[in-house]
Amino acid sequence: QVQLVESGGGLVQAGGSLGLSCTASGRTVGSVTVAWFRQAPGKEREFVAAVAWRGRTYYADAVKGRFTCSRDNAKNTVYLQMNSLNSEDTAVYYCAADHTYIESGVAEWPQSYETWGPGTQVTVSS
Repeated sequence: QVQLVESGGGLVQAGGSLGLSCTASGRTVGSVTVAWFRQAPGKEREFVAAVAWRGRTYYADAVKGRFTCSRDNAKNTVYLQMNSLNSEDTAVYYCAADHTYIESGVAEWPQSYETWGPGTQVTVSS
């Protein structure tokens, strides 16, 4: 199996930027598709973005144009660059991976992913 760990969370002012990283270890063949989800208190886990092995990306409408997801396969790392942050972006951010290529339409489903990281907190202040 593959293990995932997120880093880069923290406190940022509204309008600011923050970059998250998700690093995979172990059997990295298990990270053909990597996605970012977020969950705020009292809310369901929400799809943010996904990136496939060769770099194709998918974004939720709420973050399109503000967030950029990318990956460096040589470093076994996926990135989420978050710009123009607002209070609605406050959540715990998780990365998730699956060993298959997951197409748009199913990439947004948490149940599509077999491995999850522990999450990192992102808080956007006024």
